[in-house]
Amino acid sequence: MTKIIDKVAWIHIADQRILCARSRGKSLYYIPGGKRETGESDEQTLIREIEEELSVRIRPESVSSFGVFEAAADGKSEETFVRMTCYTGEYDGELQPESEIEEIAWLGYRDIERTSAATRLIMEEMHQRGLL
Repeated sequence: MTKIIDKVAWIHIADQRILCARSRGKSLYYIPGGKRETGESDEQTLIREIEEELSVRIRPESVSSFGVFEAAADGKSEETFVRMTCYTGEYDGELQPESEIEEIAWLGYRDIERTSAATRLIMEEMHQRGLL
């Protein structure tokens, strides 16, 4: 039976590189974000998760949909997939890793092998759009 892990993620691109995060004890990078709490909207989840993980506050008025991507969940059974609903948005503050995040990095298309399966799908889409 297929299981879906539903996540909301923040797409932030600068100089044809995407902001990625790596959790403590993990080797692959992923697009920052996370799971919603009961009753949260996508926007509320995005703002909360990014503040928890990266110490910055997403400006609600700047949030815009980027797309939905689904891929095999890293480190889970073959029947488990992650669905990432992605948004862009401007932020206030200084980016720095917090909570379970050990490191943040700006990755280009040539770094795609260092990322999770879902992040690879997103990076492929960005590459096709000329963003990476």
